[in-house]
Amino acid sequence: MAGAANGGAELFYDRMTIALHKAGQNVLPVTRNYPARLATLREAGLQPQQLSFGGPLDIFTKPKLRSSLKKFRADIAIAWMSRAASFMPRGPWVTAGRLGGYYDLKYFQACQHLIGNTRGITNWIIGQGIAASRVHYLPNFVTDYAAEEPASREALGVPEDAPLMLGLGRLHEVKGFDILIRAAALLPDVYCVIAGEGPERAKLESLISNLKVSHRVKLLGWRNDSGALLKAADIFVSSSRHEPLGNMVLEAFAAQTPVLAAKSEGPAEIIHDGSDGILIPIDDPQIMADAARLLLNDVRLRVKLALAGRQRYVAEFSESTVTAAWLDFLHKAVR
Repeated sequence: MAGAANGGAELFYDRMTIALHKAGQNVLPVTRNYPARLATLREAGLQPQQLSFGGPLDIFTKPKLRSSLKKFRADIAIAWMSRAASFMPRGPWVTAGRLGGYYDLKYFQACQHLIGNTRGITNWIIGQGIAASRVHYLPNFVTDYAAEEPASREALGVPEDAPLMLGLGRLHEVKGFDILIRAAALLPDVYCVIAGEGPERAKLESLISNLKVSHRVKLLGWRNDSGALLKAADIFVSSSRHEPLGNMVLEAFAAQTPVLAAKSEGPAEIIHDGSDGILIPIDDPQIMADAARLLLNDVRLRVKLALAGRQRYVAEFSESTVTAAWLDFLHKAVR
């Protein structure tokens, strides 16, 4: 893993690495020097190694990685995203690259197998001319929030009896939080909280002020209690303009929170519209507001969607289910 942030792909790397270790696999994590990740992996009983994974002038990472894999006697080496794949050394081990988006495949030339975390990504890879036998669908799993206690609405500045919409993610234009805020402005009795941090904070704060909704639309900043926030919310809204997967949708399924999502790539694949969530067009605050009003006014519909989402989580996106799929891939790949 060459990433040095705590985005969805990086956090899933931590979860998947630890899950394989718990399942009895001998795992060597090799990462950049990111203290939070190193601490998480060590706490789980792993012994991560640190390499630079630098830019084009980094001539040391690849030979050091090759040496580590030889010493470890690796059966398979898995590169997590593009930068790590560009340093993949060939050797007596099987090589694989894991894609969480529509990355340039030139970085994965040393990978014998390619893994996509959505069927859309795997179909796209095959469409680029890669043999289907080399391409594998292995979804993400998220934490099980079934037993999570709801966050305090009082602490969030939300009345106990007020309808509450929740947004989660980095404050970036691609996440479409401006659309969520505009939709909330069209729902006078509804509160909306958005948990995350990023470069769009100032613009979003200005929009909230201009729409005169500061008393009921709040930017919470970076939070580490997604499960508690989901449990406190009446509906979770994914407003993203572009979302290859959408871990937050899976987290809402896990928390048994009804989902309303714009039809970006990942949510459109995951959600069965009208069955376990509601899909709406991208970039349309009026339609989002209308759909949110429908959900917030219909308890039976919210319960139906929430229960179906929870069933999808258990069957497809839980740790045990996804770990079993990864183990099956690993055993077949190294035969």
